[in-house]
Amino acid sequence: MRDALDRWLTQRRALDNAAEATVTAYRADLLGFLAFLVGHLGEGLGPAAMGRLSTSDMRAWMAHERARGVQARSLARQLSAVKGFVAWLADRDGFDATPVLTTRAPRFQRRLPRPLARDAARAMIDTVEVQSQTSWIGARDAAVVTVLYGCGLRISEALGLNGDASPLPDVLRITGKGGRERVVPVIGPARDAVAAYVALAPFEMTADEPLFRGTRGGRLNPRAIAKVMENARMQLGLPATATPHAMRHSFATHLLEAGGDLRAIQELLGHASLATTQGYTSVDTARLMEVYDNAHPLARRGKD
Repeated sequence: MRDALDRWLTQRRALDNAAEATVTAYRADLLGFLAFLVGHLGEGLGPAAMGRLSTSDMRAWMAHERARGVQARSLARQLSAVKGFVAWLADRDGFDATPVLTTRAPRFQRRLPRPLARDAARAMIDTVEVQSQTSWIGARDAAVVTVLYGCGLRISEALGLNGDASPLPDVLRITGKGGRERVVPVIGPARDAVAAYVALAPFEMTADEPLFRGTRGGRLNPRAIAKVMENARMQLGLPATATPHAMRHSFATHLLEAGGDLRAIQELLGHASLATTQGYTSVDTARLMEVYDNAHPLARRGKD
């Protein structure tokens, strides 16, 4: 079964362009599921045993996970991985996987992302820069946070940039989740912040080396940015939701509030689904009604 799991994960890498972190999470989820089945069924695992799984077996696994403290959101993710693997295995070995595939995921309330207010986003960038007594590190941290907010990048995408991205061009070509490629415009303040950091950094920015460096010259760890933002938000009195990812939320929300098109913002963020983009934006009812009144033909007819 471990060999089958390795083959399935290899296919996920090749066919879905799954990120390594996603593959690692799949592996951990499925190894946990298989380990539970060995103890629960009291027998070795093979296609025959997998084909005999029942709805009660699945419920027993889910109850076991909840008893371990796994939250509903995480359990739903685990179940998704289990269904994907078992469906592939059933297709390959010819057994009925209906009890597994029809198992319902636990319900959970989706947490809406919390963007920063416009003034708070700018204050975060300014405050991050003065957290370090080393000038180049302060400039580096400010440059990273500016790129997150100014370009809407994920922290992994920003820290994945190499020296050939300096000086920042007018547009960046970013490969995001699922191998989806997108073109992201780069605003002047982001270019200026990166240029200021590069001018102070004690490293040569070669094409194949990281753009954002740690103190020893290696690729900057995301935890370093999370930590400096944590210190900054405590000084500013901002909530714990003021994280690196919140800067990306703020990018989307502030564009939409300024009249940006939701579909265009979807492209800028690299979302496969428009529904995901809607979840990343925070727009009140008054703003929605304003757009509705100004755009809908029937609503406009009464004004013309």
